[in-house]
Amino acid sequence: MYAQCVRRWARVVILVDSSVWIDLLRDVQTPQTLVLRDLLSRHKAALAQVIYQEILQGAASPERFDKLKRYFSTLPFLEASHPIQTWEAAAEIYMRCRQQGFTPRSPHDCLVARIALEHDALLLHDDKDFEVIAKVEPGLRLFVAV
Repeated sequence: MYAQCVRRWARVVILVDSSVWIDLLRDVQTPQTLVLRDLLSRHKAALAQVIYQEILQGAASPERFDKLKRYFSTLPFLEASHPIQTWEAAAEIYMRCRQQGFTPRSPHDCLVARIALEHDALLLHDDKDFEVIAKVEPGLRLFVAV
């Protein structure tokens, strides 16, 4: 089933949330990290600046920080389409979640969702907040790792 899923999205770049990158860096085996390894081998994994920040801020030492910078700065980035409107739209997603009785644990998740929407990208994650955000923002396409 995994192979069918990957073939189905072969031409699409996937935005990968920090929740999956962090598990990969910790060598945690999950369905999402298996997908990520495959995406990396196909040059299909992307990140956004806010995801890059979350990865770097987890570094335990200056050496690890530099190593993470060297690796992750070589990957493709999906950038916000507008310097202000993207953040306004992310804040609106956050507000709509709260109006429906759910407060996302991180406003960064709403920004990641917004950037995925702007690029019509699939989002690979291991964070339950995205499942709720996708209900509030039905255009958000989540990559389901099975």
